[in-house]
Amino acid sequence: MDRSNESVTVKPDWLRVKAPQWQRVGSVKEILRDLNLNTVCEEASCPNIGECFHAGTATFLIMGPACTRACPYCDIDFEKKPQPLDPTEPLRLAEAVKRLDLNHVVITSVNRDDLPDGGAGQFVRCIEETRQISPKTTIEVLIPDLCANWDALASILSAKPEVLNHNTETIPRLYRRVRPQGDYQRSLELLRRARQLVPSTYTKSGIMVGLGETDEEVRGVMEDLRAVDCDILTIGQYLQPSAKHLGVQEFVTPAQFDAWREFGESIGFLQVVSTPLTRSSYHAEEVRKLMSLYPRK
Repeated sequence: MDRSNESVTVKPDWLRVKAPQWQRVGSVKEILRDLNLNTVCEEASCPNIGECFHAGTATFLIMGPACTRACPYCDIDFEKKPQPLDPTEPLRLAEAVKRLDLNHVVITSVNRDDLPDGGAGQFVRCIEETRQISPKTTIEVLIPDLCANWDALASILSAKPEVLNHNTETIPRLYRRVRPQGDYQRSLELLRRARQLVPSTYTKSGIMVGLGETDEEVRGVMEDLRAVDCDILTIGQYLQPSAKHLGVQEFVTPAQFDAWREFGESIGFLQVVSTPLTRSSYHAEEVRKLMSLYPRK
């Protein structure tokens, strides 16, 4: 499928990434391979993989790597057939958290629209196994929209992750082109329900820019997220994974990212991480500082 379009291609200086220290990167990869685990860092071609692996952190991708949706911005494979859930995956993930000695772990997944609960049960098992082996590790789950199965959402929240993350990804006007199987209002409703179901859990969302949105539209999404009491927001530059994916319409300047951060803070987000290289789980461990400043019961 050809999903390319007219786009800018020459990356500006501010998108250059430092070369990683491969000794540390290699040791993290060795653990992941030994335990047969996937990471979104690798599957989605994250530009921060070197920095995060060097720091000994990773965002685990469960129930994958095959996805049931074909979002034209994402580098995760949608052409492979999803496999049955592996009952050993939660324990292997928990063992990796222990071996990596993580203070904070992010667990995300591909979309599994083929499963009645969208994979909620596997999220719960991963949380429970991690708590059993590493009780001091804080847990963030970055979940799909679960096809609006609110019972499935409630089951994930019943496991009490410290952070419930669900990305809105883009502005409403671009949903049909960028996220054709998603629904903007459904994503907002998920975050609204999460806040109401378990008020002690921090809610988080993220958007990518550079796909043709305006400053006013980005601010509109930020206001919508605050209207459902979302706590944390990440904003980062979209980068085209390959020629078959959506093209980049604009490389947004660092000054504009700063302006969005300042606006987000002014309307009540507890934390706004807004830089060109920001991704949903980039420096996610910093939420532990936020939790000490704004404790929830």
